[in-house]
Amino acid sequence: MNGRPRIKLKLTVGDSILELLGWFSLFLLWYMITINYNKLPEIVPVHYNVEGKVDKFGPKSILLMLPLIATVLYIAMTIINRFPHLLNYPVKITEENASQQYTVASRLIRYLKFIVVVIFGIIAFKSIPNTSATSEGLGSWFLPFVLLSVFVPVIYYIIKSIKAV
Repeated sequence: MNGRPRIKLKLTVGDSILELLGWFSLFLLWYMITINYNKLPEIVPVHYNVEGKVDKFGPKSILLMLPLIATVLYIAMTIINRFPHLLNYPVKITEENASQQYTVASRLIRYLKFIVVVIFGIIAFKSIPNTSATSEGLGSWFLPFVLLSVFVPVIYYIIKSIKAV
């Protein structure tokens, strides 16, 4: 890892759009929680089972954890993304393949940090109506959505990274 080349990656238009979408989604998550917080009852849904149904209630202050955790994860992943030479790769990094491997890994992280905010946003978006019993939990689609939106890109990245050698 110490001998890996350090390369300054250039963002494509798509990379820049994904970054902007991520920051916008994070802002929207904070806005949604903040604007609705005082309207919420003191006890709100705080956990869902694998079927997406509410299985635990708690204080509404727990909902503030959604944007807080999303923000911490987003910023941490943004910082990590600045140092692609320190990441783990399924192939040996050389001068010849470094740029391509770093670019693919950087895009994966950029996508994952966006999807993390989207996942937390969906939980918040669905939790607010659940407080007034106007919604039926997260829905049975939520867990497959999370699993597919995280693992399919990771598997794609691994395959693409190995084939690029």
